[in-house]
Amino acid sequence: DLSQVDEDIDWWSKYYASTGDLSKCRKYVDMGYDTMKVYTTSLESAESFHGFNDFCDTFGFVRGKNLDDEEGNIVGEFKGSFRIYPLPDDFGAPMPLRQLGKGRMDSSPVDCTVRLYVIKSFDLQPNDPSGLADPYVEIELGKRKMDSKDKYIPNTLNPVFGQIFELKCILPIDKDLYIRVKDYDFLSSDDVIGETVIDLENRYLSKFNARVGLPQSYYVEGPNQWRDVQKPKEILADFCSKNFLPEPRFEGADCLRLGAKTFYLDSFEPTRKSNPHFGPEDERLALHVLNCLPLVKEHVETRPLYSPLQPGIEQGKLQCWVDIFPCLAGTLPQPTDVRPREPKKYELRVIVWNTKDVVLEETSITGEQMSDIYVRGWLAGLDEKQETDVHYRSLDGVGNFNWRFKFPMDYLPAENVMVVKKKEHFWSLDATEQCIPPNLVVQIWDNDKFSADDFLGTLELNLSSMPAPKKKSRQCGVEQLPAYGKSVKMINLFDCKRAYGYWPCINDEKPDGERLTGKVEMELELLTVEEAQLRPAGFGQDEPNENPHLEPPKRPETSFLWFASPWKTFKHIVWKNYKWYILGAFLVVIFGLLLAMFIYAVPGLAARKVMGV
Repeated sequence: DLSQVDEDIDWWSKYYASTGDLSKCRKYVDMGYDTMKVYTTSLESAESFHGFNDFCDTFGFVRGKNLDDEEGNIVGEFKGSFRIYPLPDDFGAPMPLRQLGKGRMDSSPVDCTVRLYVIKSFDLQPNDPSGLADPYVEIELGKRKMDSKDKYIPNTLNPVFGQIFELKCILPIDKDLYIRVKDYDFLSSDDVIGETVIDLENRYLSKFNARVGLPQSYYVEGPNQWRDVQKPKEILADFCSKNFLPEPRFEGADCLRLGAKTFYLDSFEPTRKSNPHFGPEDERLALHVLNCLPLVKEHVETRPLYSPLQPGIEQGKLQCWVDIFPCLAGTLPQPTDVRPREPKKYELRVIVWNTKDVVLEETSITGEQMSDIYVRGWLAGLDEKQETDVHYRSLDGVGNFNWRFKFPMDYLPAENVMVVKKKEHFWSLDATEQCIPPNLVVQIWDNDKFSADDFLGTLELNLSSMPAPKKKSRQCGVEQLPAYGKSVKMINLFDCKRAYGYWPCINDEKPDGERLTGKVEMELELLTVEEAQLRPAGFGQDEPNENPHLEPPKRPETSFLWFASPWKTFKHIVWKNYKWYILGAFLVVIFGLLLAMFIYAVPGLAARKVMGV
């Protein structure tokens, strides 16, 4: 079902597929969709386009003084071309063939709509003492200015903008498009980090058709929908007319003759899968022919940024592209949605049922091996840590809890990362955004009342790729983890939504044979925010205690805090271990008392006997 698949596919899928970052666009690549060209330089600097000076050259008017600053002396530009023709010695001979008259471009003023797509910046030079910046974009075209100051991105040198600016202009009057990246300041004026300038006239008049880049395939809908006003057949006809080529002739929808050459659709799409988003065959064929010509393809260019205060020193890079539409061409298509991916809100629920085979690292006053077990859990990157209550005096490594953790999280499914926003310092105005793996950390600890708690073992699970749990405790071991086992079965909690069973907790500081320090029986459940609202549940065993209802754990009578329960301490510790000594001592005391009474009473009784009283 393409409609369902396309929900997980966006323009960024195409971008990451084109840059080779396949982990962020797996579904897009599996569908076999097109990629685009991502230039590491500006489009003008690409070798095949020669600065878009194919129709004329650009010369700067220099002021004529202050020669130390050549760029600052340029006060205007002249666009034109010069050709020198050698004259024959015989004045009666025919004149040389004129080169400038053929194919001359029309430079009359034309109303245009310009769409600028600003994708991202990287390696920006910071202006703040913190070593970071709060960048946003400002553009200037003619007398119009636009900016995204209200959408500045805090505390970063590599901002992802994903913004569209649309302006109207008259070419060549408003030919220079200025793109500035500025640093937002709360108390002072905003600083310009760097800027770049695009000559729209050169792109509009160039024979390389730099108005709108050509995609690889013609789609009428879907994530790669055609975004130009003209269709491929119209563009091909205009190109042939401007370059004095034969008019293209179609013989059916899948055959095109261009001069002496013949093109067939099957030769371009021999094994391509059918797709309901495809456009008509003749338009697809025309686009394939256009892609064989030296024209600008669909792209993202990377432009260097320079500061007016430090000319010649690069201040970072900006990735963007520009589409130019003549207003007389017709109704504009919908702009491409390049907004940054928004994370989806989830709630992770973890129920810690029991622990087993936990190492007993404490010795009681009676000489018994024991541990006061509790479990701690958190999502890596978040400060909130949650703990179960304590199972005191576990003598066999078993801990009973029936305790629920709840962790809200923002997750980007397409990139398999969790988005974390938090302030770096308490005085920070804005939160810094980080993308980190969705790792759940579960640890087993030994509680101590008069000293620091002892760490026993840890378990770290990447929710998008974690080892499957075992149904029985005896099957659980370190080989269940990818770092220690082979052919480990992995699951994605975002796909299966729920997992239950036993996972091992380990301590890497111990020898190989002793790394397994416990087993934790858990149930993991992942819910969307809407599902969590329909199925409420409290923390621990608090209300609302449902979905599922958690009963208090049935712990053995020996599980208690010794100084808080004197009777239980005597019954289960003192009496259990020293009852024969206590009974013996009691008998000795009774015997001693009787003996003392006997010794005390014997002299009196003897005297009475002698005296006959």
